[in-house]
Amino acid sequence: MNDDSSLISPSISDRVSENQTPLKLGMMASGSGTNFEVVAEAIATGQLNAQIQCLIYNNPGAKVAARAEKRNIPAILLDHRQFNSREDLDRQIITTLQQYEVEWVVMAGWMRIVTSVLIDAFPHQIINIHPSLLPSFRGGHAVEEAIAAKVKITGCTVHLVTPEVDSGPILMQAAVPVLPDDTRETLHARIQVQEHRILPIAIALAAQAVRANQI
Repeated sequence: MNDDSSLISPSISDRVSENQTPLKLGMMASGSGTNFEVVAEAIATGQLNAQIQCLIYNNPGAKVAARAEKRNIPAILLDHRQFNSREDLDRQIITTLQQYEVEWVVMAGWMRIVTSVLIDAFPHQIINIHPSLLPSFRGGHAVEEAIAAKVKITGCTVHLVTPEVDSGPILMQAAVPVLPDDTRETLHARIQVQEHRILPIAIALAAQAVRANQI
């Protein structure tokens, strides 16, 4: 795949001419929020025709909340520790997303497994980004597993969310070489560069595909 950010604009422009209404996004994140920031910036610079309706985060100290507040985006804490089950958490997530009239859900570093309760409420409209070339290295330790397996290439994947973890239809991928002296930190940092590049593009492509009944 060419590393050319000019590829973003034509696909987005096609979607804009087809329907001027911005995508209404609900973002979900657990940590620092760099992918949240990338999507917000793509919207602010006109690369992505969307608006972030709200951010849901699950860790009280997550830095992503400050990123949202700086952009005047509502940030709602739903601490998973306060719920009796994953399903109960997902029901509250749905209530919150509906309150903010969200159409598409973007899991941008959401470190919780979601259930069919949430998936069924937003069929084919939940997007996740994962730090490997799926179907390799699913789950929460993908970067460490890639290093341990001594693979030469890993990367990142944007995909639609299905009940089986990290197994939904793939929207976009980017490859990243694994260097002989890589640590988790150095490899993850290079993977994040590619995550930031492809996530806004993949959001637009997913919306286009759904409207064309392709996924």
